[in-house]
Amino acid sequence: MFLENTKKAGSIEVICGSMFSGKTEELIRRLKRAKFANQKVEIYKPAIDVRYSDDQVVSHDSHSIPSTPIDSPASMLLLSSDVEVVGIDEAQFFDETIVEVVQKLADRGIRVIIAGLDMDFAGKPFGPMPALMAVAEDVQKVHAICVKCGSPANHSHRLAKSDQLVLLGEKDAYEPLCRHCFNAAEAK
Repeated sequence: MFLENTKKAGSIEVICGSMFSGKTEELIRRLKRAKFANQKVEIYKPAIDVRYSDDQVVSHDSHSIPSTPIDSPASMLLLSSDVEVVGIDEAQFFDETIVEVVQKLADRGIRVIIAGLDMDFAGKPFGPMPALMAVAEDVQKVHAICVKCGSPANHSHRLAKSDQLVLLGEKDAYEPLCRHCFNAAEAK
């Protein structure tokens, strides 16, 4: 007799790209589909990200979903009991412990969906994102449109004059650029 395995396999999915590429929009879409399928979903974001809302994940085009702001990735382990899907927005703002946390969640049989910037304003790998991409079963890189030439954009060019790694901002502080236009802007 064939016995079906009732234990669900966990997984890690990463949605990455530049600012204005639709990362959060795709995260919200996947989470809403899971909710529609009656799956228990928990959504987290860094407490420092208060650009649009204190307690919602909000995309640049104003789509939103309720979330829990947290300071430490370890909080997810405590708050995610009895869930099937965990969503994490702006993962680049968390420290490296997020990698171990999401692996533990996936090992528990939870589907973990992560969105974050893969590169910082200087075009360097951003925080824990490279390690998250390495341990993920699925990585989707999304692109914005270069505001200078219309090509696919993969850089978040900072308009504001600051060398701080984390500088929260929107269209007033950043613009999406392709490799060519980013290199030209950095050469100025």
